[in-house]
Amino acid sequence: MTAAATEQPLLLTQRRIWIIFSALIAGMMLSSLDQTIVSTAMPTIVGQLGGVEHQAWITTAYLLATTIVMPIYGKFGDVLGRRNLFLIAIALFTLASVGAAFSDNFWMFVAFRAMQGLGGGGLMILSQAIIADIVPASERGKYLGPLGAIFGLSAIAGPLLGGFFVDHMTWQWAFYINIPIGIAAFAIAWFALTIPNKKATKRIDIAGVVTLSLATTLLIFFTDFGGRSDFGWDALETWMLGAGFLAAVATFIWIESRAEDPIIPLGLFRNPIFINATAIGFTLGLGMFAAIAFVPTFLQMSSGTSAAASGLLMLPMMVGMMGTSIWSGIAITKSGKYKIYPIVGALVTALTMTAMTTLAASTPIWLICVYLFVFGAGLGLIMQVVVLVVQNAVDPEIVGTATSTNNYFREVGASLGVAIFGALFTTRLSENLTAIFTAAGATDVGSATATLDPQTLSQLPEPVRDAIVNAYAESLAPVFWYLIPFILIAFVFALFLKQIPLSDQAGMVARGEAISGAEAEALEAAQRAGGASGRDAADLVGAGTGSVPTHDASGGPSDPGDAPRA
Repeated sequence: MTAAATEQPLLLTQRRIWIIFSALIAGMMLSSLDQTIVSTAMPTIVGQLGGVEHQAWITTAYLLATTIVMPIYGKFGDVLGRRNLFLIAIALFTLASVGAAFSDNFWMFVAFRAMQGLGGGGLMILSQAIIADIVPASERGKYLGPLGAIFGLSAIAGPLLGGFFVDHMTWQWAFYINIPIGIAAFAIAWFALTIPNKKATKRIDIAGVVTLSLATTLLIFFTDFGGRSDFGWDALETWMLGAGFLAAVATFIWIESRAEDPIIPLGLFRNPIFINATAIGFTLGLGMFAAIAFVPTFLQMSSGTSAAASGLLMLPMMVGMMGTSIWSGIAITKSGKYKIYPIVGALVTALTMTAMTTLAASTPIWLICVYLFVFGAGLGLIMQVVVLVVQNAVDPEIVGTATSTNNYFREVGASLGVAIFGALFTTRLSENLTAIFTAAGATDVGSATATLDPQTLSQLPEPVRDAIVNAYAESLAPVFWYLIPFILIAFVFALFLKQIPLSDQAGMVARGEAISGAEAEALEAAQRAGGASGRDAADLVGAGTGSVPTHDASGGPSDPGDAPRA
């Protein structure tokens, strides 16, 4: 029995589950809102801070930081408990928002975006892991669905607010708004997140944390340098980074094979369901995030819409994502079947991305909205379902580690996608803009391209403005062709995803840390009525029904990569 289970077990009544869920919703809202609020403000931010040719780093820095900390939050949550880590993540994110708002140069802004990623990664992972702690897999879909929908809701509000702030106030308000939300989320989590903390019983894998972080950073820099015009794939510096990445990966695997408590147990990769679901997330991340990151920029510059209008144009995508995310979660809870959803979702996403290769400055707005709606619907069928599949396929003791590892590989894919395809877009765009401003007789071509934003564009002569609009369209639309193969690979992986029964026991119950269901409701009622203490009542329930099992008593698997049958 775990240390936490020897104390008074937590009573997971339906009321307590919803209170804890409210804290998770607040944290997810904070993280997802900032990802999307920056999208419509990005052209203005990079124009005013002087970083048009480096704008991909605004997204890459956030994703890189998020990716690095995901396994750390996941493992430390399993070992130390998730409450304090969740509070730290909220605080980091909120403080970084203050720093981003007061940034006076581009690279300072990028640094605070990275700091936001350090908090955002924790909010994302811990929310999903805490749900697995308190809700059994057989019922988890109806909770993971709304979490995915919150991402969609935030992504609707984000572009709208970002566009409103840029058009009527200043872009800094896109970060000021996080301060009250962060304070509210912290307060809710402080009072509502009543899950227990733990103490580590094994040596923490610091060497694994360091080498994994180094490998991730080297990989992202390798892809960034390869796509840049001043280095490229034939540069010595690029391949030195690539060699460093391979060396870091080899060192990490060696360390993990000998660590007392590895940050990513290698046994996970002997679990075929985990491998398949994680591969879906990785390939989806490659194509999905690269598309999402630059669509708002395309809408503003290529279609000539304002920041606020481009935010409205993202509405259909998020409506589609919210609808299918909630619907698929409810459907999985009712049927217990999950395999069909990522299959259909990958196919729909690939077909939509094919259609988006035809985007041009002359594409009707209504048609762009249709594309985005269907694109979002496809994503909503995959993202939360893959998390549920992974959590259901591993031992409850390592659900946080498995969740974070799955998300880690998806974010690695996202970082690679944004770095590689963002570099393709920005390199081609920079070349096109340089040619346009040179032909127009600009005296300082470098400054003109670096500080170009929608407001500046609207003040240029019509022939120059039309040429710039076409340059954005010609630079971005062809990039979608490079993304489609990765979505199709995700489709193939989904076809071979194995369907197994969903567990009917929450993680904390399986670990002996909580009591759920009718027993929990009865015990809470007894406590309110002044009856048996929580500890005495728990002993009675355990003796009578065996509803407070420990991992050892349940006959769970010895290999952490094997799936339990709770």
